[in-house]
Amino acid sequence: MANRILPFITLVFLSTLFSMVIGDDGVAISKQYPLVVSTWPFKEAVRAAWRAVDGGHSAVDAVVEGCSACEELRCDGTVGPGGSPDENGETTIDALIMNGVTMEVGAVAAMRFVKDGIRAAKLVMQHTKHTLLVGEKASAFAISMGLPGPSNLSSSDSIRKWSKWKENNCQPNFWKDVVPLDSCGPYHAKASMDVKDGGCSTRNLMGVAEPRSSLVGPHNHDTISMAVIDKMGHVAVGTSTNGATYKIPGRVGDGPIAGSSAYADTDVGACGATGDGDIMMRFLPCYQVVESMRLGMEPRLAAKDAISRIARKFPDFVGAVVAVNKNGVHAGACHGWTFEYSVRSPVTVDVEVFTVLP
Repeated sequence: MANRILPFITLVFLSTLFSMVIGDDGVAISKQYPLVVSTWPFKEAVRAAWRAVDGGHSAVDAVVEGCSACEELRCDGTVGPGGSPDENGETTIDALIMNGVTMEVGAVAAMRFVKDGIRAAKLVMQHTKHTLLVGEKASAFAISMGLPGPSNLSSSDSIRKWSKWKENNCQPNFWKDVVPLDSCGPYHAKASMDVKDGGCSTRNLMGVAEPRSSLVGPHNHDTISMAVIDKMGHVAVGTSTNGATYKIPGRVGDGPIAGSSAYADTDVGACGATGDGDIMMRFLPCYQVVESMRLGMEPRLAAKDAISRIARKFPDFVGAVVAVNKNGVHAGACHGWTFEYSVRSPVTVDVEVFTVLP
C-alpha cells in the first residue's frame, strides 16, 4: 500500500510545485496561467483562445483567435456582422487589441464593409505607427492588407429589426433635446435649450445625470472583451463589437478605446468592460482598474471601485468590468444588470462561467 501511495504523493507535490512560484517575501503565489477571461458566457470564443494559448501561441494571437471566433459566431448578435443596425440600417464594426508587454494598441472604429474587426485591429498595431483608424478609410486599409471585403455587413435579422424600429417612428433613439421627439427626423436643436433662455439641466444643478432610455441591455449593447495571459506570463486584451443598436451613424463607443473597454499591462494585469460605452468611456474604467491593482488593490475591490465611480455620477447606467491580476486572480463588478464572465485556466477542464450580482 505504501509503495502505491508514495508515487501519488510525489506527483501531487510536483504538480503543486510547478503551479506555484515563491514571491519576494517568501510567500507561495499561484500562477494560474495560461489563462483566458472574457465578458459574458461566450464559451466558444474562450475555447478558441484557450486552444491557441495552450498550444504555445502568444497572448496577442490567442486574443485574436478568441475574438475572431465570436465575430464568426455573431455572439448575441452584438459582435461581428449582421447585428446592431444604426439609424440607417447599417452594421459597422469597432475592435481593439492591446499588447500588455509593449503597450502597443491597434483599433478600428465605425468600420464599414469588413467583418474581421479584431484582425483589422491587429493589422493596425502591426503595420502602422497609429493606434486607431476609422470609417471607410479603416475599411480600405484592412482590405489593402489582405482582409476580405468589401461586403455587406447587414443581415436579414438586422434589416428586419431596423424596419420594425422605423415603423415605430424610430423610437427609442439616442437623440436628446431635439425636435421632433416622436418621429424619424431630421432633428433640430430645441430653441428652448438655447443659452439665452438660461436653461439648466438637472445634471448641472445636482451633479447627477438625468436618466437614460432603456436602449442599453445585454442583447443590444454588448461587447466581447477578452484578456489572455500566455505561458510566458505576457498579457494581452482585445475587444470586438458592432456597437449600440439604432446608434446615430458615426457613433463610436468604448469598444476601440484603450483604457475604457479594455486595458493590459503585463507588470500588473488586465481588465475588460462591457455595457453603456457612451457613459463608461468618460471614466476609462479599465485603466482605473489596472492602476488600482498596480497600487496594491485586489481585483475584486479594483473592479468595484471603478464601477462605483461611474454609478455615483450616472446612477442608472448599465455596465460591468472584469479584472484579472498578473497572478491569474480574477473578479467582476457590475451595475444595473446581472453580469457573467467566462474563464478557462489550467485548473478547469472546460470554460467556467462566473455570475456577478449588482
